[in-house]
Amino acid sequence: MEKAYISIQTSLTTIIIIGIFFIGLGYLYSRKITNNRSYIVGNRNENIFSLTASLTASALGAWILFGPASAATWGGIGAVIGYALGAASPMLFLYNFGPKIRKEFPRGLTLTEFIKKRFGDKILKISLFLILFYLTIFLIAEVTAIAFLLNYISKIPLWITSGITLIICLLYILKGGFKLSIITDKYQFSFILLILLVSVFIILGKLDLSSYEIIKKNSSNLIDIKYLPNYTAGLTFFIAVAATNLFHQGNWQRVFSAKNETILKSSLIIAFIIIFLIVFWMGYTGLISYSLNSKVIPDLAFFELILDKKHFFITLGVLILALSLTLSTIDTLINAISSLIIINGNEIHKKISGKKIKEKANLIILVLSVIVFIFASKGYSILYLFLLADLLCCAAVVTIFYGFFNKKINYKLAYLSIIFGLISGLLFFPSTDFQSSILVGNLFSKEMFNTIIQTNLLFISFLVSIIVPVTIIIIYSLRSSLR
Repeated sequence: MEKAYISIQTSLTTIIIIGIFFIGLGYLYSRKITNNRSYIVGNRNENIFSLTASLTASALGAWILFGPASAATWGGIGAVIGYALGAASPMLFLYNFGPKIRKEFPRGLTLTEFIKKRFGDKILKISLFLILFYLTIFLIAEVTAIAFLLNYISKIPLWITSGITLIICLLYILKGGFKLSIITDKYQFSFILLILLVSVFIILGKLDLSSYEIIKKNSSNLIDIKYLPNYTAGLTFFIAVAATNLFHQGNWQRVFSAKNETILKSSLIIAFIIIFLIVFWMGYTGLISYSLNSKVIPDLAFFELILDKKHFFITLGVLILALSLTLSTIDTLINAISSLIIINGNEIHKKISGKKIKEKANLIILVLSVIVFIFASKGYSILYLFLLADLLCCAAVVTIFYGFFNKKINYKLAYLSIIFGLISGLLFFPSTDFQSSILVGNLFSKEMFNTIIQTNLLFISFLVSIIVPVTIIIIYSLRSSLR
């Protein structure tokens, strides 16, 4: 059996020590929570540092250790840039939408409040399903990612890491709420930034040649402007990641928590820059790793460069980095789901309302955590579900956010554009082997479609789910102007 990078005892001790620290903070801060509003958005007085740290730490989950580097090994520099822009661009969108919604809802708590007022209950219910599905998949992804990592470096069974991580987060976030998520994000942001900066010096310091020369020499196609996946992969990741993050309730909680508009805008710009640089670096490590070893397992490309059995503290640093990334994202997701249940419980189910709504929300979160634990401990690949969640959000993003400005988009038009966007996207959405779709290879023979469509089903499905709603809205607008 291959020797672990770090012992099980050391890994578990590290997790428990960090967990006890955050649990202690949760119980200390829970005394300051006076009502559901403070539980969801705190005191609305966050400054630039706390807001920037929280926006960044919440956006950067353990997925950055796997996803960007993995995408780079087949999608090239285009995938790296697309992934980085996709992860960071929601900060720019929020820069535009956030202040407008804050003015309309000065005491707002969620994006769904605006959706309900603008489009009515039916569009709200569709949006709630999309948002909760996405947040749940994201939660499964994060717990699965940390479980895989601990299994890789310490051979810890997946179910042990999954269980401990969930218990730690539940113990502190259900007590401390949103404000505690902000406080812990500041610590986690500091760990993330420090350790990733160290990783830059460690990885680049190991190389005999410059990283660019190594990539150009051994895998030049990955940086070739004529390499098609550079564009299709980049656009796919940009569309998918950017669209879904606009529906992330955790982001909207932070928009409403800023002390004023100036602080909000400054924090979003700084967070955009930091997130882009971090995700770009993580993707770039995939290009380096693949150029040094074309047989590298894509998901482990970053770890192949950084981990070393001879250097205990490097592995410990990666473990702390992974824990910081995971805990910051999981506590944001749990609090985001909880806040949606508290605010929109009645729209989800009539029994989810009343004076004890917070206790009911906590019970639902506990049941959901059991489901997450089962998926994560089995080690299922959640990439496919993650992409499906992205597609669902893509079908609604144009209608919902363009509808903020265009008052002509009524309930009926919004409903039709979202439904047709969903249907058209799903028709092209690839099967689990990414070789066919409902339309391409099932309803119709693959030979009937252009090679570009056959080989880029994921990209086409996202593109179609965006274009169809836009087309419907344009046609409706032209018809209305001709009347």
